[in-house]
Amino acid sequence: MILTADSLLRTALDDDRTRAIIVRHLPGVINSPLALQLKSLPLGQVVLFASPRLGAEAEAAFWRELETVEVNDTAPPAAAPRIEPDPSYEDESVPLSSAVVALPATARVHEAIELVFSGPAHGNPFVDVEFGVTFRRAGSTRRIGGFYDGDGRWIARILLETPGDWEFETDSTARSLRGITGTLLVEDAAPDAHGVVRVADTFHFAHADGTRHLPLGTTAYAWTSQTAELEERTLATLATAPFTKIRMGVFPKSYLFNANEPPSYPFAGSPGAGWDFTRFEPAYFRHLEGRIRELDALGIQCDLILFHPYDRWGFSDMGAAADDRYLQYVVRRLAAFPNVWWSLANEYDLFWAKSVEDWERLAGVVVANDPVGHPLSIHNCFGFYDYSRPWITHCSVQRIDVYRTAENTDEWRTRWGKPIVIDECAYEGDIDQGWGNITGEEMVRRFWEGAVRGGYVGHGETYLNDREELWWSKGGELVGQSPERIGFLAGIIADAPGGAIDPLPGDWDVAWGGVGDEYRIAYLGFGQPRYRQVAAALGRRYTVDVIDTWNMTIDRLPGEFEGSFRVELPGRQFMAIRLIAVE
Repeated sequence: MILTADSLLRTALDDDRTRAIIVRHLPGVINSPLALQLKSLPLGQVVLFASPRLGAEAEAAFWRELETVEVNDTAPPAAAPRIEPDPSYEDESVPLSSAVVALPATARVHEAIELVFSGPAHGNPFVDVEFGVTFRRAGSTRRIGGFYDGDGRWIARILLETPGDWEFETDSTARSLRGITGTLLVEDAAPDAHGVVRVADTFHFAHADGTRHLPLGTTAYAWTSQTAELEERTLATLATAPFTKIRMGVFPKSYLFNANEPPSYPFAGSPGAGWDFTRFEPAYFRHLEGRIRELDALGIQCDLILFHPYDRWGFSDMGAAADDRYLQYVVRRLAAFPNVWWSLANEYDLFWAKSVEDWERLAGVVVANDPVGHPLSIHNCFGFYDYSRPWITHCSVQRIDVYRTAENTDEWRTRWGKPIVIDECAYEGDIDQGWGNITGEEMVRRFWEGAVRGGYVGHGETYLNDREELWWSKGGELVGQSPERIGFLAGIIADAPGGAIDPLPGDWDVAWGGVGDEYRIAYLGFGQPRYRQVAAALGRRYTVDVIDTWNMTIDRLPGEFEGSFRVELPGRQFMAIRLIAVE
């Protein structure tokens, strides 16, 4: 057949002759980090993406040359079927409940509690066996799915929010793992353990014990797929940074400034020989868990990206059965960690082979295997997902306008009625991509614009260096100017009654945020006025602070104010005015 605009790119790349034509005319396609994802697109759409640079004459020459070659129509490989647990995995010669359980020396509320069972290892335990544990106490029942950790180790983890004696009983398709019972004494939480983060007050977040959580996020997508030395440097940086949340992937990443092979992989196999998606590599996930525990010790939430499209290994499109199996495995392993958030996908709309129905199915897998109810969202590139879906706890937003993003926060709150977390507003840096070369001043401005409108903006850093160790991709050190100033903003928000800010009625040219008439902040942003006339609530007196958000100073004006009054300002950008009601 002759290739047309409706033919899939996969068909063109599978034939050496037409692949050579693609290489000559569309080299950017072959070299794209999205090449695996693009294979599911029609050729016409691929050319449409390239046409602004290709030009009409070159585009016509491309199609003419393709018409000279007749190729075989190649169908995409059939997806692997689902694998059901094997009911005859252990025959009747194996005694029931014969696996040996090891209980933790100490079990506490708000901490991952781990039960380890020494059991069977023959066949392929990852797919041959279903295994879980049910916990009961005073009318409360919770069943969790367990997982195989290699070498005959079967693990069940649970996060509990009530102390006391919890009875447990296992269930399994394997006789040796079925019907094991016992009692787990769960003690009160440690003083610094506050539990999982959940939505609070509709638009904000709090830990299970009620402690307010302020999600000051940063991004280091592939920091756990680097050398041990670099990963340790990343942790050292986070220990002194203001961030309370980090976006990071389960899978390694292949993209600009991130071309290195990771030290290990999540599945059995190799890049050259291919992967066995039915067999996980427990060491890979143990390493990830170790880093998540270290983040928890630093008070940092782990916003874990479950799928991303920047992939040269095939992990972004494993087929429905493998996708579901992977999600079940990783959620069962990590759902007991108190500092985990789920991001179903980074830039879900770059997964050309996945439909909205696929994402809905995958979300169901996460929810079914997470009895704790961690925050769960999905992140966009071009257009928003439908954040009104009931499984979505908060809106994980990427800018869809080069310039205006945080300014939309209050509108998005109204549209979806959920917390707005702008996980990607662009990055402070100096690379050649528009999303990665804003100044520190602009990064801080976007944080403030989002904050006074009742949302939460995320940070990232993309400064070039000779080692190609950009924070946004590999971690390492932060060299930008915004983190310290983001920490300063955190203090301003924490000072608000209740530790959160909502949008307030603003002026036509200035946004106001705060808590009713008690605590009000006007952010002046790009403006550089020498004074501002302020109209405050009648009958209330206020102290007035002039805040320099860049130089991180707070100057309190002498006296108290009420009604309409004038605030003198220094005529600089990035100033704010704060009113605090006097009791």
